[in-house]
Amino acid sequence: MRACFWTTFATVLLLLSGTALAQSGNIDVELNRLKQHDDACRASLVTQNLTDIDIETLQLDLVMFDNEGIIAKRLAVGLGPLPAGKTRLKEFDVADLACEDIGQLLLNDVFKCEDTEGSRENCLALLEATSRDEVPFIN
Repeated sequence: MRACFWTTFATVLLLLSGTALAQSGNIDVELNRLKQHDDACRASLVTQNLTDIDIETLQLDLVMFDNEGIIAKRLAVGLGPLPAGKTRLKEFDVADLACEDIGQLLLNDVFKCEDTEGSRENCLALLEATSRDEVPFIN
C-alpha cells in the first residue's frame, strides 16, 4: 500500500513538473525600430510568444521618457492575439513626439492579458523587453 502511494505521488510530481515546464518561456517584446513619420514617431515592436499559451488579448502600458529622463508620453498598446510560438509585428505612432526626443521606453505594466480561458494573472512576469534600436527598452 505504501509503495503504491509513493509511486502515485512520484507520478503526480512528474506530471506537475512537466506541466510547469511546458508553460515555461517568455513573451519577448522587442523595440525593433523608431522612425520619424510626419509629426509622429512610428514605433515597431516585434513580439515572439515563446510559451505554449495562446494569448487572445495583450495590452501593454508603455512609457516614453525624453533624453533627460522626464516622462514624455504614456500609451496603451494592444499586441494580441498572439498564438503560442507565433511572432508578430505591431507598429504604432506616438503623436506629437519626435523619435530623437525619446531617450528610453519602459514596459511599465500590463493593462489586459487574456488567454483562451479568460483573464490571466501575472502576464508581466512572462514579458521580456529588448531593443535593437539605439533607444533602450526596459521592464
